[in-house]
Amino acid sequence: MSEYYLGIDVGSTKTHALIGDSTGRALGFGLSGPGNHETVGYDGLVQAMDQALESALQAAGLQRSQIGAAGFGLAGYDWPSEREDTLKAIGALGLQGPVEAVNDASLGLLAGSPQGWGVALVSGTGCNCRGWDQNRQRQGMVTGASLPMGEAAGASELIIRTVWALSYQWSQRGPATELAPLMVAHFGAKDLADLVEGFSQYRYHPDPAAAPLVFQAAEAGDRVANEIIEWAGSELGELACAVIRQLNFEELTFDIVMIGSMFGGGPALIEPLKRKALALAPGARFNRLAAPPVIGGVLLGMDLLGARSQAPWERLNQWKVPPQG
Repeated sequence: MSEYYLGIDVGSTKTHALIGDSTGRALGFGLSGPGNHETVGYDGLVQAMDQALESALQAAGLQRSQIGAAGFGLAGYDWPSEREDTLKAIGALGLQGPVEAVNDASLGLLAGSPQGWGVALVSGTGCNCRGWDQNRQRQGMVTGASLPMGEAAGASELIIRTVWALSYQWSQRGPATELAPLMVAHFGAKDLADLVEGFSQYRYHPDPAAAPLVFQAAEAGDRVANEIIEWAGSELGELACAVIRQLNFEELTFDIVMIGSMFGGGPALIEPLKRKALALAPGARFNRLAAPPVIGGVLLGMDLLGARSQAPWERLNQWKVPPQG
């Protein structure tokens, strides 16, 4: 049996591939472009995975036939109805060992929890929440479809709420906020009136990259910015609680792995989340994922052959994505 394991993390902006051995040593890394089938199609998904895999194989000095098993986490793979097409795309890579495919949020849970089960809560550009029970036989989930399904909040939703606040100030439906000059400058508008008109006429578009400005205003004491972040944290707590209820975790001790750039905002976002989750499940433990999610794919591959243990998890968690030239 080969002792080489492949993990692939397919995202909406980039795709990572990592090959590791049974000790948790990272041997080869590959990077390619977006692979979410919802935006690039299944042909684009195959291309992104193949390019990242080939780069990882070259770095490791290995052939595809030497990969013992592989785990895939894919953005856009949300429902059982997509499994057949997803596995067909993976089959095009020509791997000979067993493979498994999960939503990319589940890779973060595998990477961030030494037990490999619990709740994964994602808040980056968008938001999502997934969970596994102790035996990974049952899964809890939300749709991951954002505000149309009543789910928030990633940076995209945070900025939508910020646009509301700017409109409220302009129309005098709400209080003035220091978010106004920050957003006027960010979008290059003439003034608040121009910014609000531009949003309504689609000359300006809500930009998730502006989310750090909301945290900046909150840290400076702006009440509206603090209320928006409080709302976002509370909404994330509700997503976690939904998955906790689905999996009957209320009385258990388990990990909530926090994944994504929004959690860099610190206590202003995380404390409302904790209050919501701990009120329902006092045994929840909170862990912000520091390792790249792609290591969860390597661990998933190990699981397929019964090779996972604490030592490889700890070693892989020390690995960092190499800087790109």
